[in-house]
Amino acid sequence: MTDIQTLKSTIRLCMFDQYGTVVDMQGGLREFAAPFLRAKGWTGDPDAFVTWWRRTHFENSMIDALLGRAHTSYRQIGHLSVRQVMERAGIAHTEEEVHALVAAIERLACFPEVPEALARLHKAYRLVVLSNGDPDMLETAKQYHRIPFDAVISVAEANAFKPHRATYEMAARKMGVAMDEVLFVANHEFDCVGAKATGMRTAFINRRRRPFARWPHQPDLVVASMTELADLLG
Repeated sequence: MTDIQTLKSTIRLCMFDQYGTVVDMQGGLREFAAPFLRAKGWTGDPDAFVTWWRRTHFENSMIDALLGRAHTSYRQIGHLSVRQVMERAGIAHTEEEVHALVAAIERLACFPEVPEALARLHKAYRLVVLSNGDPDMLETAKQYHRIPFDAVISVAEANAFKPHRATYEMAARKMGVAMDEVLFVANHEFDCVGAKATGMRTAFINRRRRPFARWPHQPDLVVASMTELADLLG
């Protein structure tokens, strides 16, 4: 863990993952998927369905990032993954329904503590999003999360999904800062590992109370919520 005063004197901006860190992806998608699944007669747990969907999406995005070919959009990966999960679960579906489920990602709300905490952080730092989402998806999301970020950056500009190092390097370059002047904030271990390995400082928002694996790339801060992060850095 890094000394707080050292961290505060070094960082110039806070950069956030959006899905699952700023906005409640699991909860929001569960609320959207539950009535859809009931209408289909599927008797499983909607929360498990969303977890399955998100894990499949992550796996497919990592395959895409490793192929070394043209970047596949987040939306296309989403369609591929939802379709795959519903086929495995035996849920009959149309392409319109697949598209509607993925489109729900654009309308996710913030975690309850996020607006107030980020407002406090904004008094001291520029606030930026670096997301795996497509540019148009992130643009639509602004009217739902309503956080006045100084910049919202899509990994599409780097032609790869996080945690590819090109994504973090592109974002720092775009914002005109050195890698170690960025505090990257995420609820996901893979994102913190990727950002730290590329040279950024990192804060792990451990909402799910899970241990961080013994990577050589440990987060500089581990906090339970965005409020705790604002308390430390404000």
